[in-house]
Amino acid sequence: MLRSAVLATASAFVLMPQASLAQSSAQSGAQNLPSVTVNAPEARRRAPAAVRRAARPSVQSAASRRPVQQRNVGFVETPRGPVNGYVANRSSSGTKTNTPIMETPQSVSVIGADQIRDQKPNKLDEVLRYTAGVRAGTFGADTRNDWWLIRGFKSDDIGLFLDGMQLFYTSYASWKLQPSNMERVEVLRGPSAVLYGGSSPSGIVNVISKMPPAEPVRYIETGVNNFGNAYVGFDVGGPVATQPQDGKLFYRVVGQVQNGPTQVNFTPDNNYFIAPSFTWKPDADTTFTVLASASKQDTRGINFLPYQGTVTNAPFGKIPTSFFVGDPTVDKFTREQEMLGYQFERNLTDDLTFRQNARFAHIDLTYRGYVGNGWDNINAASLGRYNWYAKDTANQADLDNQLEYRFNTGPVRHTMLFGVDLKGYQIDDYQAFNFGTVPPINVLNPVYGINIPLTGPPFRNFLITQKQAGTYLQDQMKLGNFTLVLSGRNDWVETTQAARDTGATLASNNDSQFSGRAGLIYNFDNGIAPYISYATSFNPIIGLNAQNQLFVPETGRQAEIGVKVAPRGFDGYFTASVFDLKRQNVPTTDPIITTLQNQTGEVTSRGVELEAVANATKELKFIGAFTAYHLFTSRDLDPALVGKTPTNTPELLVSGWADYTFKDGPLEGFGFGGGVRYVGSSWADPANTLEVPAVVLGDLAIHYEWQNWRTALNVINLTDKIYVASCAAASSCFYGDRRRVTASVSYKW
Repeated sequence: MLRSAVLATASAFVLMPQASLAQSSAQSGAQNLPSVTVNAPEARRRAPAAVRRAARPSVQSAASRRPVQQRNVGFVETPRGPVNGYVANRSSSGTKTNTPIMETPQSVSVIGADQIRDQKPNKLDEVLRYTAGVRAGTFGADTRNDWWLIRGFKSDDIGLFLDGMQLFYTSYASWKLQPSNMERVEVLRGPSAVLYGGSSPSGIVNVISKMPPAEPVRYIETGVNNFGNAYVGFDVGGPVATQPQDGKLFYRVVGQVQNGPTQVNFTPDNNYFIAPSFTWKPDADTTFTVLASASKQDTRGINFLPYQGTVTNAPFGKIPTSFFVGDPTVDKFTREQEMLGYQFERNLTDDLTFRQNARFAHIDLTYRGYVGNGWDNINAASLGRYNWYAKDTANQADLDNQLEYRFNTGPVRHTMLFGVDLKGYQIDDYQAFNFGTVPPINVLNPVYGINIPLTGPPFRNFLITQKQAGTYLQDQMKLGNFTLVLSGRNDWVETTQAARDTGATLASNNDSQFSGRAGLIYNFDNGIAPYISYATSFNPIIGLNAQNQLFVPETGRQAEIGVKVAPRGFDGYFTASVFDLKRQNVPTTDPIITTLQNQTGEVTSRGVELEAVANATKELKFIGAFTAYHLFTSRDLDPALVGKTPTNTPELLVSGWADYTFKDGPLEGFGFGGGVRYVGSSWADPANTLEVPAVVLGDLAIHYEWQNWRTALNVINLTDKIYVASCAAASSCFYGDRRRVTASVSYKW
């Protein structure tokens, strides 16, 4: 009865008209909202327990549990607000409460707006390039989507969150977020289903949106790169004059227009984006924020190229990196997406806070073109192609209710979190292809202008609906220097697959799953904090097995031990972790009928991660990361694949970035930065016989600030190294980014 009721509510929620819901800034936790929280008049209850409990020796608050060193006088950090330089001290992604990173018994990385500005990423996966445990840009120069692996597992489809709420996708209905609207990006590594429901067992990427500020923001920027791709963006906001009895009102509008070519012929990267938001504070204990966004992207599909001719030489040498496989008269990839949501927070008492966050998101995507399909005649440089079309429309709705209670039991201080959340997802999925109808193309002398229509019925023509309801309970218990985090959650999931043309239900599944987590961390007075954690997770995946039955949810489990070090008097910290992660119920290819799959697979990832981040001096900021793991198939229908590493998955990643800006003297305002990224070798085939070589890449930044102006020159792949980012198969390899030089100028007032 309970499951039916909550899933019915979730069903109504996902099908609700878009205008009736609001986009959650849901990352929340005791996040006490963005820059607005820095306001002195609001401090009375921004962290209610923090302010009032400080006067009572028997009670302490979340604010009192910050790292010992309070270095940045005048800067008050919240998990939804700006990061000071490169160093974030607080995050809510791991607990949904306002918790110091040094007291979170799990691996957490935070990329702030300063780092994003210094490195000038073009899209979200480029933001993650210097983060431990993350292989960003799996498919190289692909302009369609953001791609990344966390601890060796693909996580961009089920591991993307915006303001603490999931942006799930399947088939081709993927979401696109803009770096210009990111206040911070938080990477939580390890299973996170205990707080977020179905998600990647390896971790999540949680993007925190820019929020309406308490102080006026007036900013405009324009730039262009060496391929001729140009943009102009703006960011304006601040307080709105109101009558005292009406409370306080703040607004923000972020927007950008980007247009122009890329390194691949006939492949533009055109993006149009706007994100208005406002925050209303009727009193010091209540905050209501509405966020909306709309965006459109026009580009074309990335090349699917063969291993021989990219990684190794073909008889004629290598395929040019500018070569376009499709046909400009046929190919297109368009994405239109809209989001609307809200975040509500109310301090009911000094020790009790209620939050409700919601978002409705809609996407309409069309993908049409000719796709590379291996050599037709390698000696003649003739590449085979097939005809492809996908039309996906999806709606996703999320609602998260949280009640946080702070109390004591003797010497133990508790932060208790109780939550109920609902998710609804529906996709209208139409896909079709034809083999043998499109003529091959010469990779050295391509001829375009051939338009061949698709024929025959689609191979996917489904309306898929998934409803998920979950309830979770978490207790953060602090005794002296010990912090123990215990979390538990149960989810109920209903998945149905219907025919688009008739509406008839083809398959349905009902699943119920419990997820748990336990973590313990001890904060020594000298800044060293060892921790240990164990967590389980699940992910309800969409698809049919070889028996035409819906897949059951994937499950995962991980054990992790680590240490975090924040030396006294040093604005930064270092982390090290060792983990053992298993992903179970993984779909694997039937060895007899290779177009079908069954769920008997298991993949294991065991590794070590090191990370350093610091504002070393007022001039110097740096980050560094080292990731090494052994990723292998531990169970599969094909015994020959057991012990093998999945394709396009490097097992060694090393990176470092530093930025130095002169703060005084004749060079005041001038700065420069640079980084080096090492991406280890990977495999192009499941049997691990075709190796994709490792690569070392360099990045550079030069910038100058004078009065309200800032100019910058950013270069990625400084040496213009030609390399293959990865291969999903011997016929599907992807070139990495060539050297990209971006010149920009901005003005704020």
